[in-house]
Order: sequence, then structure tokens, then C-alpha cells
Amino acid sequence: MREPTIEQQFDEQKSQAFMKALLKDLRALESMIETGRFETGVARIGAEQEVFLVDCNLRPAPISLEVLDHAKDSRLTTEIARFNLEANLTPLPLTAGCFQQMERELNELLSLVRKSAETFGADVLLSGILPTLQKSDLTLENLAPFPRYSQLNEGLMRLRGGPFSIHIKGLDELQITHDNVMMESCNTSFQVHFQTSPAEFASRYNMAQAITAPVLAAAVNSPLLFGHRLWQETRVALFQHSIDSRTRNQLARSQPTRVSFGDKWLKNSVVELFHDQISRFRPIMITQPDEDPFQVLTRSEVPLLSALRMHNGTVWRWNRACYGVADGIAHLRIENRALPSGPTVQDEMANAAFFVGLMVALPYEYGAIAKRLSFDDAKGNFFAAARHGLNAQLRWLDGKSLSATFLILNELLPLARAGLKQSKVDSIDIDKYLGVLEERVRSGQTGAQWMLASLTALNGSDPVDMLTRTLTAAILARQKEGKPVHEWKLAEAGELDDWSQSYQTVGQFMSTDLFTLRPNDLVDLAASLMEWRHIRHVPVEDENGRLVGLVTHRGLLRQLSRGSTARDATSMTVREIMKPNPTSVTSTTPTLEAIEIMRRTGIGCLPVVDDNQLVGIVTSYDFLTATASLFKQHLTASARPPDNEKAMRAK
Repeated sequence: MREPTIEQQFDEQKSQAFMKALLKDLRALESMIETGRFETGVARIGAEQEVFLVDCNLRPAPISLEVLDHAKDSRLTTEIARFNLEANLTPLPLTAGCFQQMERELNELLSLVRKSAETFGADVLLSGILPTLQKSDLTLENLAPFPRYSQLNEGLMRLRGGPFSIHIKGLDELQITHDNVMMESCNTSFQVHFQTSPAEFASRYNMAQAITAPVLAAAVNSPLLFGHRLWQETRVALFQHSIDSRTRNQLARSQPTRVSFGDKWLKNSVVELFHDQISRFRPIMITQPDEDPFQVLTRSEVPLLSALRMHNGTVWRWNRACYGVADGIAHLRIENRALPSGPTVQDEMANAAFFVGLMVALPYEYGAIAKRLSFDDAKGNFFAAARHGLNAQLRWLDGKSLSATFLILNELLPLARAGLKQSKVDSIDIDKYLGVLEERVRSGQTGAQWMLASLTALNGSDPVDMLTRTLTAAILARQKEGKPVHEWKLAEAGELDDWSQSYQTVGQFMSTDLFTLRPNDLVDLAASLMEWRHIRHVPVEDENGRLVGLVTHRGLLRQLSRGSTARDATSMTVREIMKPNPTSVTSTTPTLEAIEIMRRTGIGCLPVVDDNQLVGIVTSYDFLTATASLFKQHLTASARPPDNEKAMRAK
């Protein structure tokens, strides 16, 4: 189906015309269902693959337009950021070697993208969230230059009336605000499509809602964001926050968000979902109305329902209803959006086979899922799986509480196998893909667990930037090997070729675990803090987090020596001894420039300030540590035999 043209400028009259077209599309959809205008009796699957483009330093490479132009394949398209791409796989009948065929096509497309990216010194990476992403990457300069994305940004900002607020708690805690929609670009997924008939849609959709939790628990692959260890599938929390259009007043009324799991079982028809979406969410983007859909139906043709599809594309349920037209025939499908990209193509196909097998088998095995599982339990299971992965405890049928691992291994995998057999999928493919998923669950090594365990195994004293680059280098290397994630060995420090790239700017290795003072704090507290934490520099900030001064060990001794003769030193405040308005830098200040500032001014530290907020500190000790690391890397590289010498030794 062609993509509708986005209206870049629209007034009240155009908005009303779009709403009129949207309501007419919905009535046409109801009429098509009532008169049997949809394809039935056909089981078909499909998928969308989102990827990151990374440069030679394993950071986001904003070259999607160049790669697409070089690749010249209609199955490839843009995503919201210039460092993302999407591949749309060919829909296939659910039978025989469909999964193997899908895997071959996906590998073919990724190979094409990789070859095109290499032309521009870049590569392709599958990961739910790219570990090396930084907030500085998420600017509108990296927004794909198409009306769809600019209108999405403007529409969401207009509805929200202020910056997006993100607060996620996991092993660590992340709380930031952001002034555009680009936080969405942190997420990439492997979206599985399952075609169904209108008559079966409600029961199939409810089943998809129920099984998404255990399938996601086995598939989690996004535990990191900006170096913070958060949920096992952080995408779930991040996506909801990143495009949350609700105002403060709507939040106070508990207005649902555009990204949601839903709030009840579907009773009768797909139309219920569209009723709910149109009732709750105002249009963000509009398109020129198509020809009247009822006139199209009168000619025994199939309408595009562009207004309905446009609005549906701006409401992101984790299981979304989709209307499509292929070869002049209308169809309905369920799009599962919860599964992350990666860790490998084989892992993704295993996740897809598990999901599809359950979609086929469980309606026969369980009957009406709403009679045996409360919706609140299904929803709670989903968020438990996103938070804890295979360690999640799930409330399953008839109120039973089971671990995700036990449920998958002892109940769901045999049922998924039966469902694929029922669909006449080749037994060799069933064994291959469900075998991969079973081994992953038995080992407990999901992509998320592998990342977290690798971070623990790496040297925790290294800067976060170096750790995330090492982790990303290991992911890329193992993806190219093609082994599923349960066979991966943990990342090792030697896998990063160039450590120097982690010391280019101050923000890459500054200390962010800060101990700070307020101007009215006692000097005795400052002295104690320095002694307890073995530090020689303490920033002074006001109640709004703005840097107002700096207390140094040398300055403390000097002032105490002078002050002790005039008054009781224990009553002195930090304001009396701090250096006001100290020299500072930003997180993007080049390292060499920061060194030159310290050398020229004779100071031993530089507070780091972004947007008038204290975000870190860098000291002469940090530079010494960085220098030692780079010397170590240089000496290690020098001791390594050249490639031709290695080849001679191998002979």
C-alpha cells in the first residue's frame, strides 16, 4: 500500500475535513466486515526489522539517506532518525519453510545494508537500544528530513505543551527531560505480523495480548540507556515516555498514553480498538482525504482508508491492529511491536516462531483467554517481563503464579511446537528455531543478561563511554559470527581496538557520581567530606543544581589557617571559603582544550556544566588515568606482531 501524503500546514478547516474522512473510513471498515469484504482462510506472517547504523567508533552514524540511495531496494525505508533504517520483509504463507525463507531474506537485506554502509565507513547493528547512544545524538539535526517525522515532532510537542519527562528505575535510575521526539529513535524492534480474519480477530488479538509477556521475557535485549542499567527491556518504558503527549492536567486525570498495552479485553470486533483510539487521541498528522470509500466499494473495489491508517499509525499499542490491501484484497493483521531488535537474526526468528506457534495453538488449547486470565494479570505480566525478563513471576491461567522460565519450558514451548506442526511448518525449522529459544531459556542468557554480565566482567573503573563501546564492539563481532546469544562468550576488554576514541571529549570520562555542597553548609562538613571520600575538589551548587563555587583541599587549608585566628572555624560556612564562579567546561569540550585550560590557569579540576546544570567534574587525576590507559593500549599494540608476522607464524 502507498504511504499517504502528509499535510505540512493545516488549519481548522483541513483538520475537520480529516476528521470527517476518518469517521467515514471507520464506517466503511464496519461495512466491509459486515459484507465479507476481507480475505479469510489464509494464514500469513510478516515482519519489520529496525536497525542502527554505527560509525567506525561504534557511535550512531546519521547516514540513512545515503545508505538507502546506495542500496536502492524498495524493501528498505527510513525511520525517525538518520541513524536508523527499517527493512520490510515479504509476507509469507504460514506453512512449510516460511521461517527459513524469512531468515534468508532478512540476512540478504542486512548484507545489502551493510555493504552500502561500508561505502560510508559505517556498519549495521541489531540492538533494542544502542549502548553507545548519548543524549547529544538526539537532536533535530539527526531527524530524518521528511514531513512525517517533523509533523510527528511538532504535533506531539504541541499537544504536550512542554518537554518530555523520562524517569526509569532499574539497577540504576535515569531521570531526564528532552525537548523533542528523538528519544523515540533510541528504540529499534523486530515487529512480527500475524494475519487473521475479521471473525477471529478479537480472540486472536486477546491471545496476542496474553502471550506477549512470556515471549518478551525470553526475548529481552535492551537493558542499557546512556550507560544506566534499567529494565531488561528498557524500550517498553522509554517508548511510552518518549512520545507521551499528555498535558499535566491529562496526567492528573490518568488519561491513557498513546503507547499502551490497553486496559481491557477485546469483546467483539477490531472496530472497538479504532473506536477507543479515535475517542481518546486527537490527530497528530493529517492527510488529504481519499476518494469516498463507499464510492470505491460501490465499484467493487477496495478503499485505502488512508485517514484511518494515518491515525492508527500515531497510536502505538504493543499489539496493534492493522488494515492492509494486497493485490486488491483487504486484510486484517495483528502487529506485535514488543520484541526488540537482535541479538542475532536467528534469535529474532526464534522469537517470531515462538509467538506465531502460540498464536495458532492457544485458541484451541485455552479457548476464550478472557475467561481464564484477568486482563489486569495479562497487563501486569507484560510489565513484569519487561522489567525482569526470565526472572519475572507471572500470573497465568486460573490464578496460578509461575516463573517465566517454568511457564515457557513446561507449558508454552510444547504448545508452540504443536501450533507450528498444525500449520504444517517444516519439522526441521520447528526444531531449529524453537530449539534456539529453548536453549536460551534454559541457559538464562538472553541478550539483556549477556550485556549486564559482560559489564560486570569488564573493568568497572573504566569510563562508561569505554565500557559501552567495548560492549558494542563485542555485540557487532558476535552478530557477524551468527551464533545465537545463548552461545555467546562475555565481552572482554581487548575487543575494543581504539581506546583513544573514549577520551575525545570531557563528557566521555568525567566523574558523574558527585559529592556537592551548598553555600550555607559548614566548612566542617566540607573537610569531613574530603576526608571520607578521598577527594580534593568539591563543587558548590545552589538548590537548582547550578554551579556557584568550588571548594579545594588547598583552599580549605589556607582559609582555615587564616580564619582560625579570627573566629571559631567550626562555625564557618562554605560560602566564606569557596572560590565563586569557578572556571568550568561543557561535556562536549575537547579533552585537549580542557587540559590546556588547566595548564594555563594552574587549576587541578574543572566542573562540567551543561544547560546551566552541574553534570560532572574532571580532575588532573582523571587525565592521568586516561593517559595511563592510552599508554597501556599503545604498548599492548606495539607488542602485538604485525598481521604478516602472524601469518608467517601460523604457517
